[in-house]
Amino acid sequence: MKKVLASTLAGAMAVSALLAGCSSSGGNSGQPAGSPNSNGEAVTELTLWHMEEPPNRVKRFAEVVEEFNQSHPNIKVKAQVQSWGDAYSKFPASIKAGNGPDLLFTIPDYTTLLKELDVVQPVDDIVQKLDEKHKFLTASLAPYQYEDKTWAVPVFGMIQVLWYRKDMLDAEGLQAPKTWDELLAAAKTLTKDGKYGIALPASKSMATDQVLYSFLVTAGAKSVIDGNNKVTFDNPNTVKAYEMYKELLAFSPPDSNTYQWGEPQAQLNTGQSAMAIEKGQYLATFESESGRPASDLGVAPIPVADGGEPGSIYYSNGIMVLTKDAKKKEAIAEFFDYLYEPETYGKFINAEPGLFLPVTEDGAKAESFWNDPVISKYKDQVQVLLDASQKGYLFGFTDGVASKIGKIAGPNFIAQTLEMIMTSGKSPEEAVKIGQRLMEDAVK
Repeated sequence: MKKVLASTLAGAMAVSALLAGCSSSGGNSGQPAGSPNSNGEAVTELTLWHMEEPPNRVKRFAEVVEEFNQSHPNIKVKAQVQSWGDAYSKFPASIKAGNGPDLLFTIPDYTTLLKELDVVQPVDDIVQKLDEKHKFLTASLAPYQYEDKTWAVPVFGMIQVLWYRKDMLDAEGLQAPKTWDELLAAAKTLTKDGKYGIALPASKSMATDQVLYSFLVTAGAKSVIDGNNKVTFDNPNTVKAYEMYKELLAFSPPDSNTYQWGEPQAQLNTGQSAMAIEKGQYLATFESESGRPASDLGVAPIPVADGGEPGSIYYSNGIMVLTKDAKKKEAIAEFFDYLYEPETYGKFINAEPGLFLPVTEDGAKAESFWNDPVISKYKDQVQVLLDASQKGYLFGFTDGVASKIGKIAGPNFIAQTLEMIMTSGKSPEEAVKIGQRLMEDAVK
C-alpha cells in the first residue's frame, strides 16, 4: 500500500510540476512573453524543454543557453529539464492545452506523434539558412522532412556500434567480429569463469527496441513499416534477427531481461561482459570505471548476417518549434544561428562526448568538438562512430516516412516481440507474426 500511495503521490507531483513549469513560460499559446531588460527594451522569452536528464548534460546545456542570453540581451531562453518517460504520456495533453514550451527536443517518431496535434510549426526557413552555412548531413535531416515541410531542426546524431574489451578479446586470440557467425562464436568463447561474452538488453524498453533494430538492419530487414503505414515486420529476415538475438542471450547475464541503457555499459566497464551494443556514451566513463587504458576500449561496426547488409540504428535528435508567435520565431532563429556556429556547436554536443555526434559538416571539423578532453583521447573510436553514421537507419523512415511510427515505437512492440520468445515460449516465427498483428492494429 505504501508503494501504491508513494507512486500515486509522485505521479501527481510530477504532473503538477510539469503543468506549473509550462504555464509560467507563455508556452505555445501564441501569446508573447517577456519583460524589459536593464535598458528598458522588451525581452522576448523562450522556454526550451529538453529530456537530457544526466547532470553533465543539464549543466552544459545551461552554460550554452546562459552564454547566448548574455550575448543577446533582448532574448532570454529558459531551459527546463523534463523526462522522456513523460514525453509520450503527459506532454501531448499539456501541449494541446497551450501549456507547452516554445522549443521542444524530439526524435523522429516523436515528431510524427506531436504533429498529429497540429502544434508543430514548419522550420523550412530556419533549416535552409543553417544548411547553406553549415551543411546538414542528409541522414540527420531526412526523417524530419515529409508532406513538403521540415518539422524539426536536427541537433545531434546517435549511432549504435559494437563495443568490446580489447584486452579480453586479445587474451583469447580474438579479433573484433565482423559477421554474425563470428559474433556468436566470440560470445560463446568469452563466456566462462563467471563472465559473459556479451551484455544485451532484453527488457520491454526503448533500449531493447533499438539494439534489436540494429540486428534487423544487419539481417536485411530494416523496413518495419513503409511510408503508407503498411507494416512489413513479418518476414524471414526479421525472424532470423530474433533467432540470433535469442542465441546471443544465452551468453548474456541472466538478468538481461531487466537491462535498459546503463546495465550493459556497467557490465563492459567492470569486465563482467566482454562486448555490448550501444551508442557513444561509453567513452567518458571507461577509464575511471574499468581501471583500464583508453586503448582497451574497442569499437567496431555491428557485425553483419550472411546475406544481410552493413548498418545499424542511427537517428538525430532535433528541436521542434511549437510557438506561432512571430516575435518568438525571430528570436528562435537567432538562437539557432548562435547554436550552430562551430565553436558553440562543438561545446554544446560535447555535453555527452561520443554519444552526441555532429549533424553538420563544419561541426564535424570544429576544434571545439575534437579538442574536448574525452573526444581527443578517443579520436580513433569517434571516427568509427562518424563513419558508421553513413550507414545508419531508423525504423519507420527507411521506405518513405511512416506518419504513425510513434504508435509502434511508443509501446515498444519490437521489444515486446522478444519478450514473447524469452518469457512466453513462443518461437521466433510465432512471435514475429503476433508482433505484426500488434503493429497493424496500432496504426489502423
